[in-house]
Amino acid sequence: MGDGDTVAGLRMAVGTFTVWPVRVDRVDRAVAGRAMSWAPVLGALLGAVIGTVAGFGTWLGWSAPLAALLAVGAGALLTRGLHLDGLADLADGLGSGRPAAEALEVMRRSDIGPFGVLTLLVTVGAQALALAQLAEVSVWAAVVGATTAGAVGRAAATLACLRRVPSARPDGLGAFVAGTVGAPMAVVISTGVLALCALGVVHSPGFALACAAGAAAGVVVAGGLLWHAVRRLGGITGDVLGALVETAATTALLVAAALA
Repeated sequence: MGDGDTVAGLRMAVGTFTVWPVRVDRVDRAVAGRAMSWAPVLGALLGAVIGTVAGFGTWLGWSAPLAALLAVGAGALLTRGLHLDGLADLADGLGSGRPAAEALEVMRRSDIGPFGVLTLLVTVGAQALALAQLAEVSVWAAVVGATTAGAVGRAAATLACLRRVPSARPDGLGAFVAGTVGAPMAVVISTGVLALCALGVVHSPGFALACAAGAAAGVVVAGGLLWHAVRRLGGITGDVLGALVETAATTALLVAAALA
């Protein structure tokens, strides 16, 4: 892949995973692979924004939970709620208990069922309260914790696009990006996430280790969800990728907050 693939992949990643409109001149599987490789970088930047909003809110005098909730809401706006929507759809599909084809049809629907609603409430609440706990430790803890969680969440989606992971459908985002990420890129992404965790030393060495533990836990929990989704649905979809983002990010925040 050349520089053209890299730039086109970045444009596709920004246009797909954020609210900013970007013109994408070329879209193919090579570009899709680059886009998925850029996803953790965008996740880190979005996480930094979320952590900064939470820290700034506490500086303004808001309670940490209120500032964190508004920060999580801002993050959802910056991504059009894309990943949260995928999480809700997957929860409804898996919660239906139906065979793969019928579960995928449930996930296609525009409405959200009880499993999806409950999952969204718990996930957003957990993210906000964990981020609030980090903000109470320090503003830097909130920024680094959210940055790491954002990167880990998107890294989980990127790793789900490794060569041996199939698509559940012949069409859609899952089919387009499935199998587009190679092992060398997976190593680069994992190394980059660990490097982000090292930023926690500015608060304390122990917090850097807490972020690393959160990152590892996020990948493991998301990996378990991926295994279950592939077993039940036959592969990945765009909704599965969104669910992996939110699952890994939430887990990373929870573990970092518990150990901070």
